[in-house]
Amino acid sequence: MMRHVTRRIWLGAVAIVLTLALFVVANSAVSEERPRPQLAPVPDAVPPRPENTTACTYQDAQPFLIRANHLASARASREENLERQAMLKKAIEYRTKMYGYFKGFGRPEWNARTPAQNAETTTLFGQKVRVNKRIIPVLACVEQQVRDVCKATPYQPRRISSLRDKNTYHTNEVSNHVYGIAIDLDPNDNTCCGCVGHWAEHPKCGRPAKTIYDRMIMPECWVHAFERFGFHWLGRDKLQDSMHFEFLGDPDKIARAAPGL
Repeated sequence: MMRHVTRRIWLGAVAIVLTLALFVVANSAVSEERPRPQLAPVPDAVPPRPENTTACTYQDAQPFLIRANHLASARASREENLERQAMLKKAIEYRTKMYGYFKGFGRPEWNARTPAQNAETTTLFGQKVRVNKRIIPVLACVEQQVRDVCKATPYQPRRISSLRDKNTYHTNEVSNHVYGIAIDLDPNDNTCCGCVGHWAEHPKCGRPAKTIYDRMIMPECWVHAFERFGFHWLGRDKLQDSMHFEFLGDPDKIARAAPGL
Protein backbone atom coordinates (compact mmCIF):
# COMPACT_ATOMS: atom_id res chain seq x y z
CA MET A 1 0.00 0.00 0.00
CA MET A 2 2.78 2.42 0.96
CA ARG A 3 4.54 1.64 -2.34
CA HIS A 4 1.47 2.63 -4.36
CA VAL A 5 1.08 5.88 -2.42
CA THR A 6 4.74 6.76 -2.94
CA ARG A 7 4.42 6.01 -6.65
CA ARG A 8 1.37 8.28 -6.96
CA ILE A 9 3.19 11.09 -5.16
CA TRP A 10 6.19 10.67 -7.45
CA LEU A 11 4.02 10.71 -10.59
CA GLY A 12 2.22 13.79 -9.32
CA ALA A 13 5.50 15.60 -8.72
CA VAL A 14 6.69 14.69 -12.23
CA ALA A 15 3.46 16.02 -13.71
CA ILE A 16 3.85 19.31 -11.87
CA VAL A 17 7.46 19.70 -13.06
CA LEU A 18 6.48 18.96 -16.66
CA THR A 19 3.61 21.45 -16.50
CA LEU A 20 5.90 24.17 -15.17
CA ALA A 21 8.49 23.42 -17.84
CA LEU A 22 5.89 23.66 -20.60
CA PHE A 23 4.66 26.96 -19.13
CA VAL A 24 8.18 28.41 -19.13
CA VAL A 25 8.83 27.25 -22.71
CA ALA A 26 5.51 28.65 -23.92
CA ASN A 27 6.12 32.01 -22.30
CA SER A 28 9.69 32.13 -23.61
CA ALA A 29 8.37 31.60 -27.11
CA VAL A 30 5.91 34.44 -26.70
CA SER A 31 8.69 36.68 -25.38
CA GLU A 32 10.90 35.84 -28.35
CA GLU A 33 8.10 36.62 -30.80
CA ARG A 34 7.30 39.93 -29.10
CA PRO A 35 9.33 42.75 -30.71
CA ARG A 36 11.68 44.63 -28.44
CA PRO A 37 10.91 48.33 -28.06
CA GLN A 38 13.18 50.49 -30.19
CA LEU A 39 13.65 54.10 -29.16
CA ALA A 40 13.10 56.61 -31.93
CA PRO A 41 15.17 59.72 -32.75
CA VAL A 42 13.83 62.91 -31.18
CA PRO A 43 14.57 65.96 -33.38
CA ASP A 44 16.15 68.90 -31.56
CA ALA A 45 14.97 71.47 -34.09
CA VAL A 46 11.86 73.46 -33.17
CA PRO A 47 10.04 76.06 -35.28
CA PRO A 48 10.26 79.78 -34.41
CA ARG A 49 7.77 80.96 -31.84
CA PRO A 50 4.78 82.61 -33.48
CA GLU A 51 3.44 85.97 -32.35
CA ASN A 52 1.88 85.44 -28.95
CA THR A 53 -1.77 86.46 -29.04
CA THR A 54 -2.71 84.63 -25.82
CA ALA A 55 -3.03 85.94 -22.27
CA CYS A 56 -0.07 83.82 -21.11
CA THR A 57 3.67 84.37 -21.15
CA TYR A 58 5.97 82.23 -23.25
CA GLN A 59 8.31 80.43 -20.87
CA ASP A 60 10.53 77.35 -20.72
CA ALA A 61 10.35 74.42 -18.33
CA GLN A 62 12.52 74.98 -15.26
CA PRO A 63 15.57 72.66 -15.54
CA PHE A 64 15.56 71.47 -11.90
CA LEU A 65 12.02 70.14 -12.39
CA ILE A 66 12.84 68.09 -15.48
CA ARG A 67 12.88 64.38 -14.67
CA ALA A 68 16.01 63.55 -16.68
CA ASN A 69 18.01 66.18 -14.77
CA HIS A 70 17.40 64.90 -11.26
CA LEU A 71 17.26 61.11 -11.66
CA ALA A 72 20.27 59.14 -10.44
CA SER A 73 22.44 57.77 -13.25
CA ALA A 74 24.75 54.76 -13.27
CA ARG A 75 27.05 56.65 -15.62
CA ALA A 76 27.33 59.69 -13.37
CA SER A 77 29.95 60.21 -10.70
CA ARG A 78 29.10 60.06 -7.01
CA GLU A 79 29.29 63.83 -6.79
CA GLU A 80 26.96 64.30 -9.74
CA ASN A 81 24.44 61.85 -8.32
CA LEU A 82 24.51 63.72 -5.03
CA GLU A 83 23.73 66.89 -6.95
CA ARG A 84 20.89 65.11 -8.71
CA GLN A 85 19.55 63.90 -5.37
CA ALA A 86 19.59 67.46 -4.02
CA MET A 87 17.83 68.66 -7.17
CA LEU A 88 15.11 66.03 -6.71
CA LYS A 89 14.53 67.17 -3.13
CA LYS A 90 14.31 70.76 -4.36
CA ALA A 91 11.80 69.72 -7.03
CA ILE A 92 9.61 67.92 -4.49
CA GLU A 93 9.67 70.89 -2.14
CA TYR A 94 8.82 73.29 -4.97
CA ARG A 95 5.90 71.21 -6.23
CA THR A 96 4.59 70.73 -2.71
CA LYS A 97 4.60 74.46 -1.99
CA MET A 98 3.10 75.36 -5.36
CA TYR A 99 0.52 72.60 -5.81
CA GLY A 100 -0.07 70.73 -2.53
CA TYR A 101 1.34 68.09 -0.22
CA PHE A 102 1.19 64.51 -1.51
CA LYS A 103 1.63 62.00 1.32
CA GLY A 104 5.06 60.39 1.41
CA PHE A 105 6.84 63.15 -0.49
CA GLY A 106 8.01 66.36 1.11
CA ARG A 107 6.55 67.77 4.30
CA PRO A 108 2.94 68.61 5.15
CA GLU A 109 4.04 71.88 6.78
CA TRP A 110 5.10 73.13 3.34
CA ASN A 111 1.46 73.15 2.26
CA ALA A 112 -1.61 72.51 4.38
CA ARG A 113 -3.64 71.48 1.33
CA THR A 114 -3.35 68.40 -0.88
CA PRO A 115 -3.21 68.49 -4.69
CA ALA A 116 -6.72 67.05 -4.78
CA GLN A 117 -7.99 69.94 -2.65
CA ASN A 118 -6.33 72.36 -5.08
CA ALA A 119 -7.84 70.70 -8.16
CA GLU A 120 -10.74 71.85 -10.30
CA THR A 121 -12.48 70.47 -13.36
CA THR A 122 -12.04 72.32 -16.61
CA THR A 123 -12.60 71.68 -20.31
CA LEU A 124 -9.62 71.00 -22.57
CA PHE A 125 -10.10 70.34 -26.27
CA GLY A 126 -13.71 69.43 -25.58
CA GLN A 127 -12.88 66.95 -22.79
CA LYS A 128 -13.56 67.32 -19.07
CA VAL A 129 -10.32 67.09 -17.11
CA ARG A 130 -9.45 67.61 -13.44
CA VAL A 131 -6.20 69.54 -12.95
CA ASN A 132 -4.52 71.80 -10.42
CA LYS A 133 -6.39 75.10 -10.60
CA ARG A 134 -3.13 77.04 -11.00
CA ILE A 135 -2.54 75.65 -14.51
CA ILE A 136 -6.07 76.11 -15.86
CA PRO A 137 -5.21 79.52 -17.42
CA VAL A 138 -2.11 78.18 -19.21
CA LEU A 139 -4.04 75.20 -20.57
CA ALA A 140 -6.51 77.65 -22.10
CA CYS A 141 -3.61 79.51 -23.74
CA VAL A 142 -2.16 76.29 -25.16
CA GLU A 143 -5.55 75.37 -26.59
CA GLN A 144 -5.93 78.82 -28.15
CA GLN A 145 -2.55 78.61 -29.84
CA VAL A 146 -3.18 75.08 -31.08
CA ARG A 147 -6.42 76.25 -32.67
CA ASP A 148 -4.64 79.21 -34.29
CA VAL A 149 -1.33 77.66 -35.34
CA CYS A 150 -2.00 73.97 -35.94
CA LYS A 151 -4.84 74.25 -38.44
CA ALA A 152 -2.85 72.40 -41.10
CA THR A 153 -2.80 69.25 -38.94
CA PRO A 154 -6.25 68.87 -37.37
CA TYR A 155 -6.50 66.54 -34.38
CA GLN A 156 -9.18 65.93 -31.79
CA PRO A 157 -8.18 64.00 -28.64
CA ARG A 158 -10.67 61.33 -27.63
CA ARG A 159 -9.31 60.83 -24.13
CA ILE A 160 -7.43 63.14 -21.75
CA SER A 161 -6.38 62.22 -18.20
CA SER A 162 -4.63 64.25 -15.51
CA LEU A 163 -4.94 64.19 -11.70
CA ARG A 164 -4.29 60.84 -10.01
CA ASP A 165 -4.55 59.83 -6.37
CA LYS A 166 -1.74 57.23 -6.62
CA ASN A 167 1.90 57.60 -7.57
CA THR A 168 2.72 55.51 -10.66
CA TYR A 169 6.50 55.68 -10.26
CA HIS A 170 8.17 52.90 -8.29
CA THR A 171 11.34 54.74 -7.28
CA ASN A 172 11.88 57.71 -4.99
CA GLU A 173 10.37 60.09 -7.54
CA VAL A 174 6.77 61.17 -7.71
CA SER A 175 4.67 61.60 -10.84
CA ASN A 176 3.44 65.06 -11.76
CA HIS A 177 0.02 63.49 -12.26
CA VAL A 178 -0.47 63.44 -8.48
CA TYR A 179 0.03 67.22 -8.42
CA GLY A 180 -2.51 67.71 -11.19
CA ILE A 181 0.03 69.40 -13.48
CA ALA A 182 0.47 66.58 -16.02
CA ILE A 183 -1.89 65.45 -18.74
CA ASP A 184 -1.97 62.44 -21.07
CA LEU A 185 -3.52 62.74 -24.52
CA ASP A 186 -4.93 59.54 -26.06
CA PRO A 187 -2.76 57.03 -24.15
CA ASN A 188 -3.66 54.15 -26.46
CA ASP A 189 -2.56 55.98 -29.59
CA ASN A 190 0.39 58.13 -28.49
CA THR A 191 3.06 55.63 -27.49
CA CYS A 192 5.34 55.25 -24.48
CA CYS A 193 7.93 52.84 -25.88
CA GLY A 194 10.33 53.25 -22.96
CA CYS A 195 7.67 52.40 -20.39
CA VAL A 196 7.06 48.95 -18.91
CA GLY A 197 4.23 46.49 -19.44
CA HIS A 198 1.73 46.78 -22.25
CA TRP A 199 2.89 50.31 -23.14
CA ALA A 200 6.11 48.96 -24.66
CA GLU A 201 4.16 46.28 -26.52
CA HIS A 202 2.47 48.79 -28.80
CA PRO A 203 2.99 47.61 -32.43
CA LYS A 204 4.69 50.90 -33.35
CA CYS A 205 7.33 50.38 -30.65
CA GLY A 206 8.68 47.28 -32.36
CA ARG A 207 9.20 48.95 -35.72
CA PRO A 208 11.92 51.42 -36.75
CA ALA A 209 10.74 55.02 -36.95
CA LYS A 210 12.26 58.01 -38.68
CA THR A 211 11.39 60.15 -35.64
CA ILE A 212 9.30 59.79 -32.52
CA TYR A 213 6.56 61.80 -34.23
CA ASP A 214 5.88 58.75 -36.41
CA ARG A 215 4.83 56.84 -33.31
CA MET A 216 1.90 59.00 -32.30
CA ILE A 217 -1.29 60.33 -33.79
CA MET A 218 -0.91 63.74 -32.14
CA PRO A 219 0.61 66.28 -34.57
CA GLU A 220 4.13 67.58 -33.93
CA CYS A 221 2.68 71.11 -33.97
CA TRP A 222 0.89 70.37 -30.69
CA VAL A 223 4.17 69.44 -29.00
CA HIS A 224 5.70 72.81 -29.80
CA ALA A 225 2.57 74.69 -28.73
CA PHE A 226 2.65 73.08 -25.27
CA GLU A 227 6.40 73.61 -24.87
CA ARG A 228 6.16 77.36 -25.55
CA PHE A 229 4.09 77.81 -22.39
CA GLY A 230 6.31 75.99 -19.89
CA PHE A 231 5.24 72.40 -20.49
CA HIS A 232 7.80 69.62 -20.71
CA TRP A 233 7.07 66.81 -23.17
CA LEU A 234 8.13 63.38 -21.94
CA GLY A 235 8.58 62.32 -25.53
CA ARG A 236 12.04 63.86 -25.05
CA ASP A 237 12.67 61.69 -21.98
CA LYS A 238 14.20 58.21 -22.20
CA LEU A 239 10.69 56.90 -21.53
CA GLN A 240 9.60 58.43 -24.87
CA ASP A 241 6.19 58.99 -23.31
CA SER A 242 4.68 60.86 -26.25
CA MET A 243 1.22 61.22 -24.69
CA HIS A 244 2.50 63.12 -21.65
CA PHE A 245 2.90 66.85 -20.98
CA GLU A 246 3.70 68.35 -17.56
CA PHE A 247 3.76 71.99 -16.57
CA LEU A 248 7.26 72.74 -15.27
CA GLY A 249 7.16 76.47 -15.80
CA ASP A 250 6.61 79.06 -13.07
CA PRO A 251 2.89 79.28 -12.20
CA ASP A 252 3.48 82.83 -10.93
CA LYS A 253 4.59 83.85 -14.42
CA ILE A 254 1.73 82.41 -16.44
CA ALA A 255 -0.30 85.61 -16.86
CA ARG A 256 1.09 88.62 -18.73
CA ALA A 257 0.03 92.24 -18.82
CA ALA A 258 -1.02 92.39 -22.46
CA PRO A 259 -0.81 90.34 -25.69
CA GLY A 260 2.50 90.58 -27.47
CA LEU A 261 4.62 91.04 -24.34
